[in-house]
Amino acid sequence: MITSGQMRAARALLGIDQKTLADLSGLSLPTIQRMEASDGTVRGMVDSLTKVVQAFDRAGIELIGEGAASQTGGRGVRLKPIPRA
Repeated sequence: MITSGQMRAARALLGIDQKTLADLSGLSLPTIQRMEASDGTVRGMVDSLTKVVQAFDRAGIELIGEGAASQTGGRGVRLKPIPRA
């Protein structure tokens, strides 16, 4: 649904810290910290994940899944696959 890297990148684009994201999503700071400390895809309660995604959406962030096209076609950033040697 969302990766820890996406969370950090989205916060960076918005120029907000973890505490502000916690406030925007209605979650606790330790919950946001745990989510961002995850390796890869964030694990957690669906309700918490949904609150984070909705908070980013309200703030103007579109989270783009791997291989998915941007819904609005706006500017964005995406990681390219790393070629294996």
